[in-house]
Amino acid sequence: MTIPIASPVLARDDDSIYQALSVLDRPVFVVRDDRGVAVTTDPDAARGLRVLASAPALRPEALGDSEFRKAHGVRYAYHAGAMANGIASAALVTAMARAGLLASFGAGGVLPARIDDALATIRREAPGKPFACNVIHSPSEPALEWSIVEACLRHEVRCVEASAFMDLTPHIVRYRLAGLHRDPSGRVVSRNRLIAKVSRGEVAELFLRPAPAALVRGLREAGEITAEQAELAASIPMADDITGEADSGGHTDRRPLVVLLPSLLALRDRIRRECGYAHRVRVGAAGGIGTPAAAVAAFTMGAAYVVTGSINHASVEAAQSEAAKRLLTAAGVADTVMAPSSDMFELGVDVQVLQRGTMFASRARRLYDTYRAYSGVDAIPAAERAEIEQRILQRGFDEVWADCVQYFSARDPEQIERAAGNPKRRMALIFRWYLGRSSGWAMSAAPERAADYQIWCGPAMGAFNEWVAGTYLAAPGHRHVTELAAQIMRGTAFASRVGQLRAAGVRLPSRCSTYIPVPLTGGA
Repeated sequence: MTIPIASPVLARDDDSIYQALSVLDRPVFVVRDDRGVAVTTDPDAARGLRVLASAPALRPEALGDSEFRKAHGVRYAYHAGAMANGIASAALVTAMARAGLLASFGAGGVLPARIDDALATIRREAPGKPFACNVIHSPSEPALEWSIVEACLRHEVRCVEASAFMDLTPHIVRYRLAGLHRDPSGRVVSRNRLIAKVSRGEVAELFLRPAPAALVRGLREAGEITAEQAELAASIPMADDITGEADSGGHTDRRPLVVLLPSLLALRDRIRRECGYAHRVRVGAAGGIGTPAAAVAAFTMGAAYVVTGSINHASVEAAQSEAAKRLLTAAGVADTVMAPSSDMFELGVDVQVLQRGTMFASRARRLYDTYRAYSGVDAIPAAERAEIEQRILQRGFDEVWADCVQYFSARDPEQIERAAGNPKRRMALIFRWYLGRSSGWAMSAAPERAADYQIWCGPAMGAFNEWVAGTYLAAPGHRHVTELAAQIMRGTAFASRVGQLRAAGVRLPSRCSTYIPVPLTGGA
């Protein structure tokens, strides 16, 4: 049924229909009277008319799993995920926490002293408010993973977002078990909540099951956990929440969400039956969540919550340069590409980055291909070596190696020790210098290295830019992280009701079918 044109109580024109659909805290009715089909939010006006379809009131706060909101103490089933190198900054996390929303500090790649400062700042500026800290798996730098967990325990951070894990490590297991105890009723309680971001079923299973007995035993013998905590470990899963990460920025397997999410939900249910957990692990959706339409799809498939990443990279509070944010706000859905990652370079793991406006991806791929082809820098042919030094590194190999020695001597001396007498390892560190510095050049807007900016980004960024084109959110200065959260969730509630009406056979005018963000009175 097509809805034509308007009256004060019964909306018939496009603008009036849109306004009726936008009143989210009242039900909406599609009715027929002697003038045709109309829309109203007034139950009294609908009574006595033929009701063709209806959708109940749906506030953004009601979307997703209420247990997620309760467990984390947040208003929305929404999580602003971590962006490494502190791009998901203390300011970003604090703004979200003050608004009663969950965000993760991007601790990956950040030196321990800065992590300490950031966590102290968040706790001071948003006392008692919800927040998380990212713990990124660092197989080539285990000391970094250890230092993040140490900082979280020291600052009594009650939630971490574990990402890029391929296997469980003693560090992440220690964090989870260190908060275990029994409450007065005898129920097992974990003070330390864990959100695991995964893109594969075999990794999800590690977090859906209890901590491995061997790791628990090792932690107990080392005095890292108590005997009671070791005993209780077998009664709970490693994670409270599993985030299915689809086609996201940064580390990603680019799995389609419509395949990944149902698979993880089925796996969750099977393991719960096997283990007999009293509570089920919640499963959320990440990757490609940049518009209300994407969030509606995730919630409809059963996601307990949604996670945004790329769209927050261009937010006012993100610790990213204005030059990089301008590139992000100009990105389209096809302007991303996969490139070798710095932290898992030797393993051949890729990250998704912005392609438009930078040559980082092609240059990083050239370095990885060279790493695969030769046993060390001395084996690289002279002409090829000169090209890499001049066009990509813009420094000699020896000079870059001196930087690596200085950097890792303060951060993780074992990296230099492992490279002694190992030319292949030394070459990897030299090439990782470029991959590591490239994100820093973007963050500092180094003008001489503009072509080398590494900017983590997924196609959600382009989708968001298309959605907000022509609205106040098209301007980078209006993209406050809490505003993005509120608009995405309000738009999701709007789109959910439109979907219910469509499922009942209602054909809405195109002008009325898409939520258009306008400044919200009272903020997020």
